Amino acid sequence: MTRGSSVSVAARVGRRQLLARWCHRLGALPLLKRVRPAARGEARVLAYHRVLESAEPQDFSFDPELISASAEAFREQMRHLKAHFVPMRFDEVLDHQQRGVPLPAGAVLVTFDDGYDDNYRVAFPILRELGMSAMFFVSTGHIDSGRPYAYDWLVHMLCSVPAGERLHVPELDIDWRIEAALPERRRQAADLLYRVKLLDDDMQADLVSRLEADWGILRAGGHPDCRPMTWDQLREMQRGGMEIGSHGVDHRMLAKLSPGRMLDEVRGSKQALERELGVPARVISYPVGGPDAFNHDTVQAVREAGFDLACSYVAGVSRPGPRTQYALPRLPVERHMDMPWFQAMMAMPELFTYASRLRTG
Repeated sequence: MTRGSSVSVAARVGRRQLLARWCHRLGALPLLKRVRPAARGEARVLAYHRVLESAEPQDFSFDPELISASAEAFREQMRHLKAHFVPMRFDEVLDHQQRGVPLPAGAVLVTFDDGYDDNYRVAFPILRELGMSAMFFVSTGHIDSGRPYAYDWLVHMLCSVPAGERLHVPELDIDWRIEAALPERRRQAADLLYRVKLLDDDMQADLVSRLEADWGILRAGGHPDCRPMTWDQLREMQRGGMEIGSHGVDHRMLAKLSPGRMLDEVRGSKQALERELGVPARVISYPVGGPDAFNHDTVQAVREAGFDLACSYVAGVSRPGPRTQYALPRLPVERHMDMPWFQAMMAMPELFTYASRLRTG
């Protein structure tokens, strides 16, 4: 899902949260769930990124909007799914699909994008404690290297440079003075990140590299607040009942790559997963995942590489099948989502999930 300014995000949060709280207080959520047809074959696919001990970590210099929930909130959300829905794995969904058997009403799948090490440290123990599974979509090149993700590093650099520095990006018509306070820097970073994703892939990579050199904040050194998982951690999670899927090699927006590079990203990630984990990699999640991050050529590359399902970051629910299997929508879970809102989204996703928005220049 793409995001606009922090002001518009706050406005969308407020409306949905307020309505969800009123529905919760009036006891209307069970009614909403009954009113909406419990469609057999339909799947709610939840999309998470990071789960940290706190959803508001102090002095956090990375993108706070990638924090999906605190550990406490995540545990409560998983308990709700287990009590009121039918948690499933992707291998079960594929089995139903191959046998022509509809999914049970209330089917839900939990997914994580990118491969942050807090997925292993914080989310995995909670899932294991509750006897639940999740799919972790990882960018294999970052698992190999241990390097932070480029978009994360862009935010980190802007949040870390000395106050008063200038950010000069002629290709985006940006000439900003870096603010002093962290909240204002985060707003600048959100705006920058939104605009950067409008550029083609080479321009995105060149910009990050240029700012690393200009500001002397080198990604190769890494950072404890933004580490990818390791292959050993992923193998342990797999043995513990988790599923591991592809998120490309280097977290590139696949639609912005040439056909050859796109195929390399897709095939390379599949080969790495199968080599390291010893089982077929059947499901992929498109990096960034909005409507501008994948297209017909991307779907063809994914299909040719041998993937059976693909997840987008377009908000919604659907029935996995021939028309949707390479563009499954998901329901984003983000740190502003309290429990009444989460329950309302699960009861009536069309009303309470975030709206997907296409990036425009």
